[in-house]
Amino acid sequence: MTQSNVVEQLTAERNQLAKHAVHVHKFGGSSLASAQCIERVVEIIRQHCQLNDIVVVSANGDTTDALFSLFQQGLEAPNALEESLEELKLKQIQLIEELLNTGNKKLLSNLIEEDFKQLKSWLTHSPEHHQADMLAFGELWSARLLSAVLSEQVCPSFYVDARDFLVIDNDKACQVKSSVSKEQLYALKQEEKLAVITGYITKDEQGETCTLGRNGSDYSATIMASLVGALNVTLWTDVDGIYSADPRVVPSARKLHRLPNGVAKELGRLGNPVLHAKTLKPLTDHSTHLHVASSFDPTISGTEIGKFGQIAKQELSVTFLNDLLLAQSSSFLGDLGEKAQQEFLSICSDNKAGYIVIHQEQQKAVSQWLASHDTEVKFTPVSILATVGHKVVHHGDVQARFKRSLKHSKTFAIVNSINEHSIISVLLQPCTSELLNHVHHDLTKDARHIGLVVAGLGNIGERFLELLPAQLNRVSALENVHLVGLISSKKALINNDGIEVNQALSIYQKDAQPYDKALLMTWLENHPYDELIVVDITPSEHFSLLYNDFFMKGIHVIGANKWAASSSVENYRTLCETAKKHKSLWLGNTTVGAGLPINFAINDLLNSGDSIREISGIFSGTLSWLFESYDGSIPFSTLMIDALSQGITEPDPREDLSGRDVQRKLLILARAAGFDISMGDVSCQNLVPSELQSLTTKEFLEQASQLDDYFYSQLSKAKSKKCCIRHIARFSVNDSGQINAQVGLEVLDENDAFANLTPCDNIFQIKSGWYQDNPLIIRGPGAGRDVTASGLHSDLVSICQQLNTRKTQVKIKGID
Repeated sequence: MTQSNVVEQLTAERNQLAKHAVHVHKFGGSSLASAQCIERVVEIIRQHCQLNDIVVVSANGDTTDALFSLFQQGLEAPNALEESLEELKLKQIQLIEELLNTGNKKLLSNLIEEDFKQLKSWLTHSPEHHQADMLAFGELWSARLLSAVLSEQVCPSFYVDARDFLVIDNDKACQVKSSVSKEQLYALKQEEKLAVITGYITKDEQGETCTLGRNGSDYSATIMASLVGALNVTLWTDVDGIYSADPRVVPSARKLHRLPNGVAKELGRLGNPVLHAKTLKPLTDHSTHLHVASSFDPTISGTEIGKFGQIAKQELSVTFLNDLLLAQSSSFLGDLGEKAQQEFLSICSDNKAGYIVIHQEQQKAVSQWLASHDTEVKFTPVSILATVGHKVVHHGDVQARFKRSLKHSKTFAIVNSINEHSIISVLLQPCTSELLNHVHHDLTKDARHIGLVVAGLGNIGERFLELLPAQLNRVSALENVHLVGLISSKKALINNDGIEVNQALSIYQKDAQPYDKALLMTWLENHPYDELIVVDITPSEHFSLLYNDFFMKGIHVIGANKWAASSSVENYRTLCETAKKHKSLWLGNTTVGAGLPINFAINDLLNSGDSIREISGIFSGTLSWLFESYDGSIPFSTLMIDALSQGITEPDPREDLSGRDVQRKLLILARAAGFDISMGDVSCQNLVPSELQSLTTKEFLEQASQLDDYFYSQLSKAKSKKCCIRHIARFSVNDSGQINAQVGLEVLDENDAFANLTPCDNIFQIKSGWYQDNPLIIRGPGAGRDVTASGLHSDLVSICQQLNTRKTQVKIKGID
């Protein structure tokens, strides 16, 4: 049954594989259903495999169903076989024709002809003796075809019929004979070639073909992983992970990005449509991690099953099983009840009440077992509905919510599982979709987990982190927010199990690692959370260039960084369009006015249907302080150097006097108001004379007295008119749509709203359709450690409130 014919191959040196990690990849039937699907699988293998990996395959599409139908025809209507056989053969030939080159087409087509002769012989003469042999053809054809395609397009490959090495005790228990299976597998391995192995099929100790039953190919994959000690197993299927409920029934189900091993095993035992308990069985004594991902969209992060910290252990899910039986008997009391539970691996049991819950097909076996004990039994149709989570039986709040959600149901009993990972309700009625949705909502409505990454650990970043513990405890919208990343200009700390918020900076100092853009994006795009938020508190233009990458990955951004929002029109449009396309939220209320709600006010007016005609004010805390304090009694340069010593100005005061920061702020507000303008559309008066602009900072400060005559002259002219001088930003649009935007020194009446501020305060004035004669004015501290950090926290609460109400549509191709 091993591959005896050689297809045309790429050499090992010319292989097209991208990855280099030991891995087992399993592809289900729907992932291999058509030529297009197989081409998608080939690309996944190209990107995710290396030559020593193992690929496990199911039969293509509905081939197994077709073979089983043929088997039934062989038993019941053998005269009608010819047409059905021809139809199935043509489907296999068509896949070969669409995917292979001429030489390999002929080779595989000839093999198909031979297989169908054998199939017809079995069906005609003794179908009842060859059911498993006939079903095995589906996986054999699939492995043979994929191996040939890979050999042509990607890398050297060979296929293996699992019956040539994999041995089990029988097709009921399906216990693997590991020692002999491992020895025979290694004997079949071919160096520098990628193995494609049949799933679902095996042989028993007598050499007879056996199948592994439901989810058999998944089971095959984890068996292979245990035999070769693989680090990872990926089940490529038609859904992109494990969800908090069956998404076909519960549209609001959430993806569970990480599941502890015990929880995953319990989900499989209790009816999860993607997992099966036996799939995880071979990995019990191994450190192998299991991944579930979608072959239809391999870029989407799936579900990882393994050993994790407390965040992953907080996840809850709901699952159900209908068509069960409640078996009640005195033989299920005490020690004998424990033996019955172990004998039949019951869904749940109570040896004090004397019952077990079993699958309907176990009824005969249970009856026979009880007959040997000479006791009677009562069978009652039931269903179960369970909530599953790590050691969930110890969470009284979950127990209480679960019971409350079932108060109107016909519940026979609520029991805790022996492994403590589930609370199971035994229902005297089928579990309906309405009940499942109701219970799921009650248990998981607040369960959306949000990862938080803070970039920029300077003065404001430190204050943001100082405020974070109290915020997480105080604000309900932040209940499921987890600090998972800290980033500075040179080092980063990413921990998907969470960073202790009370010790964040000390942990960062100890554990942070150097990074580059590629490494950072790899960390962030593989996050295991429902949502990820990056808080950018850097002044870095370089970091702002990552925003588009963030948005493309669905990552949300809260930015105090002005660069992105004031970048070129083309870049700004791209950022907005990318964020919208990928449903990323971008809040930047602290880019202008620190914690003052100017961005919020503009957004609220626009969302309410208003139109903004003018935005003006004093946008710089530094320039506010300088011109509120400057009265001519001391030289302007002396006042400026005093402000520098107090930390009010930038280290180089020319940054403030140039007006560039205010220019950026006005541009940001104009764009927020809906106007598509660029930095060049905002005229800006530089208050630094040209002869001082190119000097070093030290030289500038030594010659700063050259500023004094100009400012004294401007102040004297203003005073002669009973006016004052202030640094003002103005944006306006007239009725014809003409825009005027300027930043510079202005002479104002002493009673003007902009003329009497507390030094360092900002003031913003908005004129709109609703606020014309009496403008809307927002005034207060526009800079500072505390107010900026609090503004960032305000944005964090706002973004989390939006995310907590967001509904995600699950894309389903069907279940393998």
